[in-house]
Amino acid sequence: MDEELSVRPAAPGDFTAICDLLATVFHEEVFPEVEAEVYETERSLVADDGGTVVGHADAFTRELTVPGAVVPAAHVSGVGVLPTHRRRGILTRLMHRQLRDIAEAGREPIAVLWASETKIYPRFGYGPACSRSGMSIMNREVRLPAPPATPSGRLRMGDPKDLLADIGKVYDQLRPGKVGWSTRDDRWWRFVLSDLKEKRDGATPLRAVVHEGPDGPTGYALWRVKDEWTAHGPSSEVMVREVAADDPETYQALWRFLLGVDLTRTVSYRLAALDEPLQYLVDEPRRLGLTVSDGLWIRLVDLPAALAARRYAADVDVVFEVTDPILPANAGRWRLTGGPDGATCTRTTDPADVACSVTDLGAAYLGGTSLTVLAAAGRVRQLTGNDPAAAFAWHRLPTPTEIF
Repeated sequence: MDEELSVRPAAPGDFTAICDLLATVFHEEVFPEVEAEVYETERSLVADDGGTVVGHADAFTRELTVPGAVVPAAHVSGVGVLPTHRRRGILTRLMHRQLRDIAEAGREPIAVLWASETKIYPRFGYGPACSRSGMSIMNREVRLPAPPATPSGRLRMGDPKDLLADIGKVYDQLRPGKVGWSTRDDRWWRFVLSDLKEKRDGATPLRAVVHEGPDGPTGYALWRVKDEWTAHGPSSEVMVREVAADDPETYQALWRFLLGVDLTRTVSYRLAALDEPLQYLVDEPRRLGLTVSDGLWIRLVDLPAALAARRYAADVDVVFEVTDPILPANAGRWRLTGGPDGATCTRTTDPADVACSVTDLGAAYLGGTSLTVLAAAGRVRQLTGNDPAAAFAWHRLPTPTEIF
């Protein structure tokens, strides 16, 4: 630890220096006018070396859909330290301070983040809770089922900002049932739909297509195209940002549109679910080019509140013995009792059924990482025959819909 450095709350005057730091740390241009849409000065921490901002950690105030519920979650982002100040304990001080601040505020039982390097965040109690699929689809090599003879809806295409009323309506209707989705107020929609030319890497502006049924919008997709021509002719790529659908017919109509854009040969999608229905619809799933990577990482900040907030796929009555060296209030034995309709979590002196770290409970929290698999890896110890793995699972795997 470098005690000469101070870790302090950010001041409004630090914003430019923070943007410069993030541009250096993440090797990309940062646009302050975009970041300012969602930046929360009061939740930002900086490491200060004699008046120079050398480290940063931020959190956004949003809610996250978890199994059966929507809970307040600190959305942690913008974590980094200048190369000149690495290996001096600054990141540890920032992350510990942030977790203590979140816990003391008492509003958010969990924190969530995307990990730039996956070896870093388990040290602070974050577990890999939500994986994602990537797709690089050979769109001329796959076919979907034929559309219904009389479709129940139609597609409308346009600028996402012009279609935001319909897009936002669909998103808000679907979000409570989509584990891993975060709330979006007006600020966040402006941030998500920001579309600076400098950030497109040569692709077209962002576009939207909305599926409209008899009673209003039932789905949408956000996408752009990166133009390419080869000696064989057109070879452009449709770059899909989001696909949201309320029913199978809407889902198929949107994908039929995305796979059929003229002059394209590839459709890419970075944030598909592991159980994405498309892989069970196309006639040649290998041509989807599926890959798997990590997505959301979850940290239980207030363990009993977090476990009581979500719902469980089956009745559960289990005692966990938990270790948490950073937030000792989470450590000890906890009895979780609940099911599909609600849950409670209280301290107990009863013998433990399962022993684990707070990191492992974070990994299992969204239902995407199995406690059984964690036990097989030796991370979770099953001490009795009372196994809660089935209760922690959910009917659909979690899916991230944006990188924040």
